[in-house]
Amino acid sequence: MKKNILFLLVICLVASCATKTKKPEQRSKLLKGFSTYYNTLFNAKDALNSEFTTRDKGHKDNFYAPYIPILTYEEQPLGSDLGQSEAFAENSMKMAEVANKPSGRGNSGVPNIPGGPQGNAPARPDGEQGKGATTLEIAEAKALKAINKYSVTRNGEEKNKQIFDAYMILAQARIYRGKSLEALDALNYVFTHMKDDKRIALARIYQGLAYNQIKDYHRAHETFAKLKGEDINKSYAKLLSIYYSESLLDAGKKEDAAKELDDAFELNSNRKLKSRIAYLRGQVLENLNQNDKARESYTAAYKYANDFEFEVKSQIAIAKTFNGKGDYAGAKNYLEGISKKGTYGSRKNEFYYALGLMANKAGKKDEAQQFFRKSLFEKVSDPQIRGLAYYEIGKSYLEKNDYIGAGSYYDSALAVMTYEPSKILLKDQSEYIKKISKNYYLIKKNDSILSLAKMDEGQKTDYFTKYIAKLKIKEEKEELERKRAERSKGFDTGDYSANSIFANSSNAFEDFGVTTKGFYFGNTGTVSKGASTFKQVWGDRALADNWRFSKKMASIEDMKNEALGVTSAPNPRRFEPSYYIEQIPTDQGKLSQLKKDRDTASLGLGIMYQNYFTNTPLATKTLYDLVDVKPEEKVMLQALYEIFAMNYEKNPQASEKAKQILLTDYPYTSYAEFARNPKNKSFVKSTEEVENEYKKAYALFESEKFAESKEVIDQTLQKFPKDALVPKLYLLNAFNAGKANGKEVMILQLEQIALNYSKTPEGIRAKEMLVYLKSDLSFQATDNKGNAVPQQPGGAPVQPNAQNTGVPQMNNGKNISTQTLNMDPAPQQGNPAQQQQKNKKPAETKPASKAPPRPQ
Repeated sequence: MKKNILFLLVICLVASCATKTKKPEQRSKLLKGFSTYYNTLFNAKDALNSEFTTRDKGHKDNFYAPYIPILTYEEQPLGSDLGQSEAFAENSMKMAEVANKPSGRGNSGVPNIPGGPQGNAPARPDGEQGKGATTLEIAEAKALKAINKYSVTRNGEEKNKQIFDAYMILAQARIYRGKSLEALDALNYVFTHMKDDKRIALARIYQGLAYNQIKDYHRAHETFAKLKGEDINKSYAKLLSIYYSESLLDAGKKEDAAKELDDAFELNSNRKLKSRIAYLRGQVLENLNQNDKARESYTAAYKYANDFEFEVKSQIAIAKTFNGKGDYAGAKNYLEGISKKGTYGSRKNEFYYALGLMANKAGKKDEAQQFFRKSLFEKVSDPQIRGLAYYEIGKSYLEKNDYIGAGSYYDSALAVMTYEPSKILLKDQSEYIKKISKNYYLIKKNDSILSLAKMDEGQKTDYFTKYIAKLKIKEEKEELERKRAERSKGFDTGDYSANSIFANSSNAFEDFGVTTKGFYFGNTGTVSKGASTFKQVWGDRALADNWRFSKKMASIEDMKNEALGVTSAPNPRRFEPSYYIEQIPTDQGKLSQLKKDRDTASLGLGIMYQNYFTNTPLATKTLYDLVDVKPEEKVMLQALYEIFAMNYEKNPQASEKAKQILLTDYPYTSYAEFARNPKNKSFVKSTEEVENEYKKAYALFESEKFAESKEVIDQTLQKFPKDALVPKLYLLNAFNAGKANGKEVMILQLEQIALNYSKTPEGIRAKEMLVYLKSDLSFQATDNKGNAVPQQPGGAPVQPNAQNTGVPQMNNGKNISTQTLNMDPAPQQGNPAQQQQKNKKPAETKPASKAPPRPQ
């Protein structure tokens, strides 16, 4: 027996020595797989799942962003066998893309082995040096360690199947650290050395996810689409449908994303996932203006929701997509009913907001405003909803052109909103409203003063007598309200009983609830708390005697009065008509300045309506009202130009009146030139007919028949507005104008050519000509021999000479010929487009921009 035992020991010793001499790739695959899992890979998986758990617990949906993510790292069956592909797929379902997706790369170093640095923990960003390793870094380091220590490669093929799991953990950790390129590097090892593994589809899914993260949407969609056409594991198909739909959304392919979300909804049986998929699908469909389908999807989200917050927000989304044609009364009763049930009662403010949205869609504006105001009186459960309720009320004021009211509610909305993109947009709108409000109330104030100034004494007295009667009624009502409010607070009788606001308070008046002992004003904390409490109880008060009996705070009406110049401080003479009549200016200079200020503000108001809110009808009406009161010429021209510019493409009828006024009353201005030819988008070629007409016009010009030449040109421009010779026709017309009407008219037309055709040869030459014409030298027409042509006072030649070529001559005797400036308007031989191609300037015949610069 002893001999047998000794023999066995010797054999074991020899076998162990032989094992130590084997190369790593010759070790037992069974032992290597066992060691891989229990020595290293288990810790990597545990670290990764720990990170998912932490993220899931910290996840909070932002229902105000365009889209919610589908996955939230919840429900994590850890599974006992990491080698099982379905366990890995289930773990993958936890890997939701967080709201702020990492977009940058991690390390850029070149790995020593496929997938990462040899045996080292991944390097950390500079800002994180000195901190403990994150769980994702630990997972990455452990996965790399398992790969380095337990990989078994024979003939270019990985024999240790557990290494596939290690590479999946490595890829996941890197993707969620924002190191997508390194993740792709790791996955490439799997595609090269484990291409026959049955779990290769999972690696392809992560490959597509990594491509999507670096915004290579073409490769991502190519990868996902290829997998969709294959027969893959059902767990993989679930994961694929989720990532594919979100990738399509990232690329802006909303229609395709909606179809893919339909598949995802059918594939996934988990209630929470179905609810989130349905909600996201509803957001996409709503974005596509398919509100009926979106409402059905939101209803499904509510049906499957297992989260209270998700239920409430789904109901609000359903109300948002109400089409106004359904059963409004039934929907209203339903929402009002559930808002009173159990825990839903704590979210009444949100349900009232949803009811307001529905009422708006049903066309019940007043009822909607009542619901929004009710929402403000309920306890706040979501600050963003409170801000949106303020916004909706402010919007109703804006629709009535009550800018003071709108601005007040918009400011309140800004103070409580939490979603930053909404705040940025609303902040811009609030600033626009303040600018509009300034002009709007200046116009009202000046109009009121100018109207009163036109009245005779009897009319003024009658007007202010009626005003004083209304003022007395208003003040009597305010006095009754003030006394009632003071009695309710108990201050008029010194009542500090149970009904007092200080009841049940063990603290003295001087600390307002602050328990810190010591001198009240010696502690900044007590002062701050006291000021805050005072404002809550009393509102904003002026530093004045009898402050308790003053009005609690400035109302919207007070702010309007301040904008209109009406003082809120009571004057002893406020009940005398003469008090107001004395304040009406009578000096004509002051009245003229008031009208000028009013007209300028009206011009700015019309422009702001168009630029800030794209409200073209209101802007047009405002500017036409300004035109009707006959402002000074500068303001009149600008108003007519703005009306024409904003309407001539989409609403020619609205612009026609402005165009006719410009052409009739201001024919030689640059504004009139713009009205004649607002823009030419392209000049491709010239036709033979236009070339012949140009030659005809030029021949008339040489014969000093300037009116006939202009008529030919005008007819040609009207018939062929996009011909390549259009700039040249305008230039010839400018010479006609200079000959017939003088230097000033020619300058105006050249300025318009320089504006409209700045990149064409004609535009450049017009600028050159303007340098000479705008100098201090006087304009003098000459004939071919340089002799001055006598002119009438208006600038037209007295006896046009047959040899006159329209060459301007300055009073110092120098001739500036068209040849000298390369301004010869003579017809070119051949097609102008071909001539430009010869000069390598094919694009110069196009205007500089889509719309011409605004005339100054």
